[in-house]
Amino acid sequence: MRTVYLWRHAKSDWAEAGLKDHERPLSERGKKAAPLMAAYLKAKKYRPDLILCSTARRTVETYDALNEVLAGSLTVRFEDGIYLAEPRHLMDRLRWLEDAVKSVMIIGHNPGVAQLASQLAHAAKNGEEEKTHKRMREKFSTGALAVIKLPIKAWADLKDGQGRLADFMRPKDL
Repeated sequence: MRTVYLWRHAKSDWAEAGLKDHERPLSERGKKAAPLMAAYLKAKKYRPDLILCSTARRTVETYDALNEVLAGSLTVRFEDGIYLAEPRHLMDRLRWLEDAVKSVMIIGHNPGVAQLASQLAHAAKNGEEEKTHKRMREKFSTGALAVIKLPIKAWADLKDGQGRLADFMRPKDL
């Protein structure tokens, strides 16, 4: 069993005119939401073996909130290729993971993160799962987290629709 945590960066700030997209920081709302979501991750005992984080400032700041809450014991790789990546690229990146990694978190951007979550998670089988899927499809907002369980032995075997959406949480739902 493998686990993928897909975390969209917290709300970013658009106030500074002329600032390149890659350099946009978190907004005040994002600075509140990121630690809130990090506390949720801690409370649920979600601790990925590896974090793949976009190099954009807003994703790094989102990661910093998690690192602070989980006391700095995380393994992270900041990768330019995660920045605004399409879902097929993110899927390929997951397939390249070492099999020793049992759980991975991607801290990235929409639409790629939301599309990958929908691609990986198969259709819901019961009422509660169906509600969770619907919430995820309706709005994968900034700061949202999808947790997908995958019944695979090797990352290279990853295919669309194999996973089960185990959790979906947005800052506004906390």
